[in-house]
Amino acid sequence: MKKSIMALSATLLLGGAVSAQKVSFEEYNLDNGLHVILQNDPSAPVVITSVMYHVGAKNENPERTGFAHFFEHLLFEGTENIKRGEWFKIVTGNGGTNNANTTEDRTYYYEVFPSNNLELGLWMESERMLHPVINQIGVDTQNEVVKEEKRLRYDNSPYGQMIPEVKKKMFTNHPYRWTTIGSMDHLDAAKLEEFKDFNKKFYVPNNAVLVVAGDFNAAQTKEWIQKYFGAIKKGAAIERETFVEAPITETIKARFEDTNIQIPMVVAAYRTPSMKTRDARVLDFISTILSDGKSSRLYKKIVDDKKMALQIGAFSYSQEDYGTYILYGLPQAPSTSENILTEIDSEIVKLQTELISDKELQKLQNKYENQYVNSNATIEGVADNLATFYMLYKDVNLINTEIEMYRTITPEEIRTVAKKYLNPNQRLVLDYVPSSDKAKK
Repeated sequence: MKKSIMALSATLLLGGAVSAQKVSFEEYNLDNGLHVILQNDPSAPVVITSVMYHVGAKNENPERTGFAHFFEHLLFEGTENIKRGEWFKIVTGNGGTNNANTTEDRTYYYEVFPSNNLELGLWMESERMLHPVINQIGVDTQNEVVKEEKRLRYDNSPYGQMIPEVKKKMFTNHPYRWTTIGSMDHLDAAKLEEFKDFNKKFYVPNNAVLVVAGDFNAAQTKEWIQKYFGAIKKGAAIERETFVEAPITETIKARFEDTNIQIPMVVAAYRTPSMKTRDARVLDFISTILSDGKSSRLYKKIVDDKKMALQIGAFSYSQEDYGTYILYGLPQAPSTSENILTEIDSEIVKLQTELISDKELQKLQNKYENQYVNSNATIEGVADNLATFYMLYKDVNLINTEIEMYRTITPEEIRTVAKKYLNPNQRLVLDYVPSSDKAKK
């Protein structure tokens, strides 16, 4: 009885914390199509200005991959009114921080300033949209920066080619088949006019959302937004092609040799639906059940109890059009990759045939409640969520309501989704092994 009362108290406290986290916001459009979202939070004297553009690696010419990520770097080079090399100096000199990131689906830029520098942040992002300087010096400079990033993250990193290899095997038609960093040969071959054309097509107000979150005066902020963004011309409508992948009906087998590793890895990857679907949220739960932490099913069984693997993991690579669910393991001798895959499959079969317990379901819901609270605990997290839910999900209020989907997932749904997507004939099995050339040396 005492335990039940304590559990009920914890649930009520958690529910209260989640309710307290409801995010209030205002949204509207400028005449040029720029969508604006304002989220006022006066709890700290800071403010974030962020702009998300609906352009990512999937919008690239197959012969010019890497452009979206390249622009993440290039558009810090300077503008007509911000000299080359001055962007970061202006931000740090005014007590701010900034960053940017790119995915297959979107590109995101932001600055965090003391609230008295909000106008500066808005001006800088309007400069990026209206007056970017795209010249050969900037292109050549950032080309070298991107090449070094590729060397560090992919070419010279242990297991760095795992995601690229999975993507190219899982997708044959969709642009998700290449990585965001793209091909260095494509970037080398590109002419300056191609970069300018890419900017003109995608970096327009009607392909963007501006989020201002933090401590600000709403009336003054709207005036500044109109002042700096209102005169920017609307871009041409962007025609977006739909790419459909045929279902995977038999196991895809592949092998990749990596000179940077000594221990093989087995990878099982399944194509899954868009991150916007309910099934994608259920797959998040499944990923957590199988491999999130040392108490997860795979880790406890394969690493702790049977000591068959040095490491085991699973994650959903969620995207706007499709997702990829990836499981991986590093065998510990005398176990092999085949042994690991057999154990992984046995745990998936359990999910497909047995209902998880109420206790396990409650643990999942508590974990996702906590993640929800944490994701909205900073203005950076709130701004990112607001922009993402508008741009990729077409529903800003998911920042408040998505958690309800996770709260209502049932054990029966988990079993059904596992049966639907996680079958041997619907997957890629990648043997990721040390290079045979390295082994000979």
